[in-house]
Amino acid sequence: MAKRSFDGQRVLLTGASSGIGWYLASELVRAGAMVLATSRRGDRLQALRQSFGNPRKRLLALPGDISDAAHRQRLIDTAEEQFGGLDVVINNAGIGAIGNFENASPERLRRIFEVDFFAAAELTRLAIPHLKRGRQPAVCVVSSVLAHRAVPGKSEYCAAKFALRGWSESLRLELKPSGIDVVTISPSTTRSEFFDSLLDTAPGSISSSLGSQSAESVARHILGALRRGQRELILSPGGKALVWLSRLAPRLLDRLLLQYA
Repeated sequence: MAKRSFDGQRVLLTGASSGIGWYLASELVRAGAMVLATSRRGDRLQALRQSFGNPRKRLLALPGDISDAAHRQRLIDTAEEQFGGLDVVINNAGIGAIGNFENASPERLRRIFEVDFFAAAELTRLAIPHLKRGRQPAVCVVSSVLAHRAVPGKSEYCAAKFALRGWSESLRLELKPSGIDVVTISPSTTRSEFFDSLLDTAPGSISSSLGSQSAESVARHILGALRRGQRELILSPGGKALVWLSRLAPRLLDRLLLQYA
């Protein structure tokens, strides 16, 4: 496949109001894409639009809850009406929590799965017929290194990301005959507002990590992987170390996680 150009591409982006999503939207518009951006925070989406000069006409903002089926359908309908179709869907929306599973509410588990897994899967299901008519079509799934190795204190988030990665692997093969790329990205800890909105999490809870990356850096890596049509990308040296140590020395990693996580 030829290297993907975003110039003129029609992109649906979730989780666009902050962090990775904000920078993805910014870079895509600058690259010439037409972007339909969504998140729950309409004020932040408007701020995103206003951050552009004249190019803001290439960014449409449609606020709403991505876990709501009616909102997902509105997104697809809007892309068809305003852009004439879709070329790329970037499933970036996500939420998390910190704390042991035993003490958490059942609602925390369900909410994380609704946003992190079911919303992405069902939005993509709606988008596939449109992507089949698109130019250099692709589905991008923003997962996590914790989809490769689970850690204590984040069981619900890890489970949702494991599900997301498994689904995307199967989808990649199913959509290959249609010429649709499925690109899975696994960032490690990202410096963003993600940790400001954790669910059912005690104040002061700390997320241990093997180093962090800026949201801007992660966004650029994501777009690079999309340009290349790369099937999967694990980000950061620490994230790669976690994945490889899990494969090569899982018991040692268990001990390290029990001691330091």
